[in-house]
Amino acid sequence: MPVAPVSTFRETKVPRHIVCLTFDFDTQSGFIARGMTTPTPLSRGEFGLVGARRILALLKSSSIRATWFIPGFTIESHAGACEAVVKDGHEVAHHSWAHIPPAQQSREEEEADLVRANDAIARLTGRKARGYRSPSWDLSENTIDLLLSHGFLYDSSLMGADYWPYRARRGDQAELGKRYRFGEETALIEMPISWSLDDYPHFEFVRTPTTVLPGLNSARTVMENWRDEFSYMQQTVEWGVLTYTMHPYVIGRGYRMLALEGLVKDLAAAGAVFMTMAEAAAEAQVRMFGADS
Repeated sequence: MPVAPVSTFRETKVPRHIVCLTFDFDTQSGFIARGMTTPTPLSRGEFGLVGARRILALLKSSSIRATWFIPGFTIESHAGACEAVVKDGHEVAHHSWAHIPPAQQSREEEEADLVRANDAIARLTGRKARGYRSPSWDLSENTIDLLLSHGFLYDSSLMGADYWPYRARRGDQAELGKRYRFGEETALIEMPISWSLDDYPHFEFVRTPTTVLPGLNSARTVMENWRDEFSYMQQTVEWGVLTYTMHPYVIGRGYRMLALEGLVKDLAAAGAVFMTMAEAAAEAQVRMFGADS
């Protein structure tokens, strides 16, 4: 009978602290998916092309390979910008085609979107994606099954841990008034994320008829918090993976790029090992589960 997972990080005694810099290269797709198709929100997404050039320059100067989660929309709408990502040796991972959260789709719609996006990635890179990140980090009850059936190595959409990848489960049951029932662990490696380590809620100002996301926090304060997260990982685990999530149209503003550059330098000086998510997931698979990648 499935039971609650138990962390085993104390069993690993190799001092190694991995950082994955990840970029969700949405451009206009997220705004279109939310029905925000007037010129100004679309131009906000377009600024991601400016941000992407700045990020690529920073990564090249720092000799860092990162992971870019690119919707099929961006690949087909901004081919040159995506080719630049591939040319610089970065991993291209799956981020849907249309940036519609899977929880809003039927199984058939979700699979069609997944296949369409993977075909776009294969045309861009020569191979299908090894990793997946859902739009808005909201999986459906079918997502894990679909990722397994389409041969993915890892997912990066869940928040059940911080520095310790784990096996994604399927079939969890949550009902009001009843105890939680854990489903079965699968072969899919979960590379956990957090809204607190995502640039969007910290920086983006969004106003709709029903809500306001204030954003606009100090970039240096946010980067200080992100630096402290790495320090805590070093203090508490012998081996771990820390994932930062950024969007080129968000982090790409000049003053935020300066703050990000400072963070990257500080992490490197502190001993961070920068890896793509596919590399980190493969290492986690061997170290944690004793399986070849």
